[in-house]
Order: sequence, then structure tokens, then C-alpha cells
Amino acid sequence: MHATSPETLALREAVLSYARARMEYDPAPLDAPDTLENLQRLAPDTVNEKGLGGQAALSLFAEVLAPACLSTDHPGYLSFIPTAPTEAATLFDLVVSASSIYGGSWMEGAGAVYAENEVLAWLAREVGFDESAGGVFVQGGTLGNLSALVAARHTAEAKLAADGKSRPARWKFVCSKEAHSSLKAAARVMDVDVVLAEVDGEGRLRGQAVLDALESAGDGVFAIVSTAGTTNFGIVDRLREVGEIANAAGIWYHVDGAYGLAGILSDKTKYLFDGTELADSFIVDPHKWLFAPFDACALVYRNPALAKAAHTQHGEYLDTLTDSGDWNPSDYAYNLTRRVRGLPLWFSLATHGVGAYREAVSDNIQVASEIAEVIRNNPKLKLVREQELSVVVFEREGWSLKDYERWSDYLLHEGIGLVVPSSHLGKPNTRFAIVNPQTTTELLIKILDTMEQM
Repeated sequence: MHATSPETLALREAVLSYARARMEYDPAPLDAPDTLENLQRLAPDTVNEKGLGGQAALSLFAEVLAPACLSTDHPGYLSFIPTAPTEAATLFDLVVSASSIYGGSWMEGAGAVYAENEVLAWLAREVGFDESAGGVFVQGGTLGNLSALVAARHTAEAKLAADGKSRPARWKFVCSKEAHSSLKAAARVMDVDVVLAEVDGEGRLRGQAVLDALESAGDGVFAIVSTAGTTNFGIVDRLREVGEIANAAGIWYHVDGAYGLAGILSDKTKYLFDGTELADSFIVDPHKWLFAPFDACALVYRNPALAKAAHTQHGEYLDTLTDSGDWNPSDYAYNLTRRVRGLPLWFSLATHGVGAYREAVSDNIQVASEIAEVIRNNPKLKLVREQELSVVVFEREGWSLKDYERWSDYLLHEGIGLVVPSSHLGKPNTRFAIVNPQTTTELLIKILDTMEQM
């Protein structure tokens, strides 16, 4: 295992060669999951006392394990929310892993933290925050939402204490019935209640519904959450209506933009995000629609001091960091040890410029609009809701869940794409989630055409 042994040098070159070959695929093979039984048969006892040797382990990964993983950057991967990192971002992810930078404190990673903060400041400006805003890159939207809500509750508790008031019997936050599942998960972790507000006919949270929810909730509401692009439909809540109510009531306003907030970069959809400047915090996942690799969620606060008060960990061995007055990313979310996961996005932005990102996001929205029009004009297909960002949800006339499943299996088996069934109000459908610049209208039409073969 010596760093300069011939075996290590050879393994280094082999790993870099594999990475180069993977990046040179155009596109990468879609591949498919395998069964546990097959993987146990093909890759038994990979962790043992003697080891396999680096070359053997790499071959096993390349020939058995990697082909059993879906390539989420394939242009036909259209389910859930895919990822499509730029080559610059992928290359710099290798650099981050090779650099062994600790990203929790300024003292240990000042240069990297500075670069991450440049990206966070840019995102803050896009939504209308001023230069005092700041935050941290965390693992994903689930942790970002949880951390924002923890800061919100801590702030509400501090206000009550300052006013000499007691805590409510139960803390609560308000979100829409179409909000992301991570919010319910956060409520379970925090042992708080969720007050679900009704949505309008297009799936949006509106101001009146928030007022109704606040009235039914009574006391103890410490946060109101809007969604800037729902995962299932890509619908943006009426952010200004909700934000004005939250601000007037003195309640923390959080915007979950994990998928959709990137749409603010496009002139086609920027108007949908009017009101984001009213938020106390927001999240956006670069690994979803900002062309970065897994795993990165930008969590930004209007007033970072409130988050710091909630999240800073105290310990004797940490005093030299917490007492320094430096900007320590670990102070702004439920995390301590962290990699500098924002650097791949920083490098890609520094390489290509923000303008290229605006263009790529706009192109995705244009492709979504074009395929929505194709669906709209096909008598056998029906849009479940009008497309707003880059998610298009539709039904095939007369199809049951089994029909969608059979079609989905065919697409994956043929290496064409991953388009899994979804549902709305108990009725099956399917959806295209378009966040890859390589996903074209022509490919989507080809996928639709395969429905005729079922």
C-alpha cells in the first residue's frame, strides 16, 4: 500500500484510465439494476482478510458492479430527477476527492470555503438577497430542509424567551399538500407537527390557503414553507402571496427550491419566482438542475447569524474554531465533518460562466415545452397538468399501471431510457423530468413512439 510502489502507481493509472473512459462515453450506457442473487454470485466475498488487489477490484467494479447501476446522466434517464454534471464539474469532483480538504472550518479549508461562498453569494443575488446572506452546501435537499427548519424553530424559541413567553404545547410548520416528502420526514425527526394547506386546481399553494391553515393551526407555527418547483409536476407556488403572509405574521419563510429554483436563471420562467426575496431561507440542489455531480444542496439564509445560533456545535476541542470569528460552514446546518461539495459547481461556473447555465436551463424548458405540445396534439395522450418548468406529466389513453410498467421495462431493456410509472390522485401516469442538455425533443418523440409497440 506504499504510495509510490509500482503496484500503487499502476493502480493509479488504471483508475484514471477508467475515469477517462467513462467520461468519454457519448452517451454513457444506460445499464440496468441486477438482482442480489446475481451480484452475490458474480462478486462474492469482496471484503476479506487478504484483499482482492487493486486491479482485480477495479475490474470487478467495471465489469460487474458498475453495469448494475443506472447512469443517471444518460439523456434518456427521465425519471425521478436525474443529474447531468458538466465535464468540468465531474473533473473537479476528482480533484476534490484527491485534495483531502476538510470543509467544515475556515481554518482548515479557507480557499475552498471562499470558493463555495462565491457560489452561494451568486445564488443569493439571483433570488434577491443582499450581500449579508450566506449558507452552506449540504448533502441534499432533505438535510437542507431539515437544517432550515431547525434554524426556524430555534429562532422562534429565542423570540419567545426574549418576550418571557412559554413554549407552545406543540411546534408546527405549514406547507402544501404537494410539498416534498422530506418535509414530513423533517417533522418526524424534529417531533413537530405538519399543517398541510390546500392547493389550487393547478397544484399551487396560494396565500388564502396559508391563511386558512394558520387559522386552523392555532399557536405554535414557527415556519411556512413554499415549493419552487414541485418534484412531481414542477409547479411553483405563489411565492409572493405566501411570503407576504409569513413576513406580516413574523413567521420564518422557507422556500424549497431543490429541483425547480434553478428555473430562476431562465428568462422564460424567471417571473414564476417573484417573491423569493421575501424568504428567510431557501435551498436548491445543484445535482438536480445546475449540472453538478452528487451530492450537493445549497442552503442559503437571509440572516446567517440565526442559523449559526441554532447549529454551532460546542466542545473543548472545537473552541479554537468556534471562538475564531471565522466563517465555518459547519455552523450553518446539521453537520460537522463535511467535504467541500460545492467546489465542482464553483469550478464549472468559473469555467463556463453563468450565461452558459442560463442557456442550458432555458434549453431544457424549451424541450419540455416542445414535447408537451407533441403530447397535447396526440389524441391518445393527455397532459395531466400543463408543463411549467422542465417536468412533463402525461397519460396514455386506456393504460393501466401494468401497461406503464411493461412499457417502462421495455425502454430499460432496450437501453433507450428510464421512464417509470407515476401517479396522481390514484390514477397511473408517467413523466419526463428533463434536466440534461443532451435530452432532445427528437429522443422524447422516439420514446413516445415506442408506446405504439406495446
